[in-house]
Amino acid sequence: MIILEILILLLSLEFVLGHTELPKSASLSTAIASNQLDQLSRFALNVTKDILRHSKGACTLDNLQVRRDWRAFSAVEKKAYIKSVLCLQALPARTPSYLAAGAKTRYDDFVATHINQTLLIHRTGTFLGWHRWFIHEFESALRSECAYTGDYPYWDWGADTDDMENSEVFDGSETSLSGNGAWMPTQMDIKVPVGNYTPAYLPTGSGGGCVTSGPFVDYVVNMGPSFLSTPGGNVTGMANALDYNPRCMTRDLTSEALQRFNNYTSIVHVILNNHNVWDFQTELQGWPGSGSLGLHGGGHYSMGGDPGRDADGSPGEPGFWHHHGMIDRVWWIWQSLDLKTRQYAISGTGTFMNEPASPNTTLETIVNIGYANSGPVAMKNVMSTTAWPFCYTYV
Repeated sequence: MIILEILILLLSLEFVLGHTELPKSASLSTAIASNQLDQLSRFALNVTKDILRHSKGACTLDNLQVRRDWRAFSAVEKKAYIKSVLCLQALPARTPSYLAAGAKTRYDDFVATHINQTLLIHRTGTFLGWHRWFIHEFESALRSECAYTGDYPYWDWGADTDDMENSEVFDGSETSLSGNGAWMPTQMDIKVPVGNYTPAYLPTGSGGGCVTSGPFVDYVVNMGPSFLSTPGGNVTGMANALDYNPRCMTRDLTSEALQRFNNYTSIVHVILNNHNVWDFQTELQGWPGSGSLGLHGGGHYSMGGDPGRDADGSPGEPGFWHHHGMIDRVWWIWQSLDLKTRQYAISGTGTFMNEPASPNTTLETIVNIGYANSGPVAMKNVMSTTAWPFCYTYV
């Protein structure tokens, strides 16, 4: 009898340990919120693994690719990733010059596509799925054209809120995406317009000029700007942002953007506080008129400079891909908390804030990425990270 009771107790403990209750709201302590995010991520990973254990599809536990925080990469792994991006920046473009005269490299193909489709892929029903597809195709190009064999990276913003200049992503070392720009004495705020709503404002950062160190110090930005926020509340752009306009990449690392919009409390709040996809994707991008840039805008504008602050040409900033890896991770976690209702949830129309008015996005809506890589695909094909064409998870 005693042995039976002990066995029951052990089974009960195993059940409790295996079914730890998830947090219901974000802690105001960023340290605790960081642990909450880890807990939510582990839960999502277990959900993914459980799906694959019972799946008969092409994606299996054996061929599942892993996406990891850049801080978890070794120096060798970081250099391999950086080498593949530099490779893509050296290969000739596929986009015809009559469509984008400024597209000179394979990397530029991705920039041109984003510039061309900006008003169809932000604050739309396609925002989350399109960008999931976009970064997957960028990863595929690195692998198939530049022999990259490592994991895809994401940038955990919450870890860098205190000091972006010492972030492993932006510290200017040979294992970073290059560092800050040269300091420019500009003290006027940056204005971030959001349609016809009250704009958001940010201070300038600690740089502003051309990038001075790291692997991308000689990288040439070929297109844009298109919709570039500059100090003093101005927004500037070329008449045709796809024209050729070679220049250095500038950066203005702005820790305040991460502190306000991308801290761990903010990340967990977006995941736990929104129970339908409309609210989730809207808060993630910043509620219009609220003064918030959301996780999406906060990450972009924290990099600053050109093309970092250019809403249309932002893939020209190498940090774009790490940033959107984290955006996708947040969505993956949110979906995993209630797969039955969230896996294929879509809301929104096909135009930026429905201006001009357009039909609702559905699972049958077709999306494409131009000459950047393969496609087109239907939205229903970009909703699950473990169904064709995807087979990946986050750790």
